[in-house]
Amino acid sequence: MGGGTPADGGEPSTDLAADRFLGIPLFPLPNVVLFPRAVLPLHIFEERYKVMTADALSGDRLIAMALLRPGWEKNYYGKAAIEPVVCLGQILTHEQLDDGKYNFLLQGICRATVTREQAGKPYRVVDLQRVAEAPALEMSLDDQRQRLTDLLQADVAAFLPGAQQFLQMLSSPLPTAAIADLIAFHLLDDVHLKQSILAEADVRKRVVQTAVALSALHPPPVAKVRFTSGPSWN
Repeated sequence: MGGGTPADGGEPSTDLAADRFLGIPLFPLPNVVLFPRAVLPLHIFEERYKVMTADALSGDRLIAMALLRPGWEKNYYGKAAIEPVVCLGQILTHEQLDDGKYNFLLQGICRATVTREQAGKPYRVVDLQRVAEAPALEMSLDDQRQRLTDLLQADVAAFLPGAQQFLQMLSSPLPTAAIADLIAFHLLDDVHLKQSILAEADVRKRVVQTAVALSALHPPPVAKVRFTSGPSWN
């Protein structure tokens, strides 16, 4: 992949630490929840989203990922209802294919709430307000960090992809809340549970919610093999 900078070669003008983001392309999907720091590979093939991608690449490369609410099938090509809390992301790298389709990597930046939807584009465009989080001191999360560590070290987590990488993160200076977001993104399958964690503004509550969800995971059942006595294994 390549070409991750704006088309004019300049630096992105949007302040990514801002509280408000105006005129952001919205990409709603029924089965994807992006989290801050996580990187999501996307393949773009619908015409309206090819236009969206081109517009994003010519600007600040920002796209808001939203989860479609149940019943979205009835109005998929219109303005199907979405969950109000989204994840603002920025395109890291991209490639445009010969047929005009795109592949790109989108990295989550922050949680945000949709405050207004604009008109005038073939794709949806929204104004966003950064979610005002209830912070937690890192030391107040020590118990949950240890809980996540214990869960990932347990036999029940042996089947989870990336368990060792997350254990390495937990032994690093990376904040617990950031690691919990990455665990929720990579290891949890229930999109509605993931959306609930994304929408939780209280940092400690969502770290606890992630730990509880992780503890509820179970490894796939192991098939029992029955051995019979005889002169041959054939």
